[in-house]
Amino acid sequence: MTPNGAAVFAIVTLAAAVAANLRGLGTLCFIVAAFAATEVRGPALTALRRSILIMLPLAAFMLAVWVGIVGRSPAEIAARVDGSRLSAFAYAATVSLRLFIIIFVVQAALMCFHNESPFTAIRALTLPLPVKRLVVLTLSLIATLRHAVDRSHTALVSSGVITRRLSLRNVMHGWVLIQSVWLTAITTVLGRVRDKWPAENTLVLLEPALRPIVRPPGTADVIWGAAALTGLAFVIFERVSGAA
Repeated sequence: MTPNGAAVFAIVTLAAAVAANLRGLGTLCFIVAAFAATEVRGPALTALRRSILIMLPLAAFMLAVWVGIVGRSPAEIAARVDGSRLSAFAYAATVSLRLFIIIFVVQAALMCFHNESPFTAIRALTLPLPVKRLVVLTLSLIATLRHAVDRSHTALVSSGVITRRLSLRNVMHGWVLIQSVWLTAITTVLGRVRDKWPAENTLVLLEPALRPIVRPPGTADVIWGAAALTGLAFVIFERVSGAA
């Protein structure tokens, strides 16, 4: 699969997920699962685990608030009807599943190219040069910030401020880690933008390095692009038929 094909699949699927109801999201889950099993394979399990871990706090919060406390969905509140906890559960499930699909699709599309460097995949995208530069610089900052988080965590664990595992000390002093990471991130970004990149003439050097690589669309691009469009069409049909 080419980077352009993966980008089209991800964008169309994300648009469908944003507009989908619960039944449409179920259809998108089937399409995304087939895509991950075919194009991503083994690494898809890592994306699945991350997506579930990110979704679970939101799902727990929404179930507690909308199902446990409010007892009806926002649509029922707006319509000033009594409602039910079942409709509140459907609303919480829709929002949580939508977040899960968005996170998983983005990871799966990126994992299609885990055997090649991100730089090569970005070069193959049909995008304007300024957009490619922005993507490269953003990925560079993300990698740097991840190292900053690891360094801050290691330093605070070594000094005894927090522990490696869950503990009461982490609850009491977790704000120190957040403050340390935040200050490190600000310092890193300012240093890159103000000093490092201008001194190294990074923006100018990226222009010849990001010259496009021509990759014609393959069979997988056509198949998964059509699958994503089919999912989007189903979501639109569900919304129209539901409104009618």
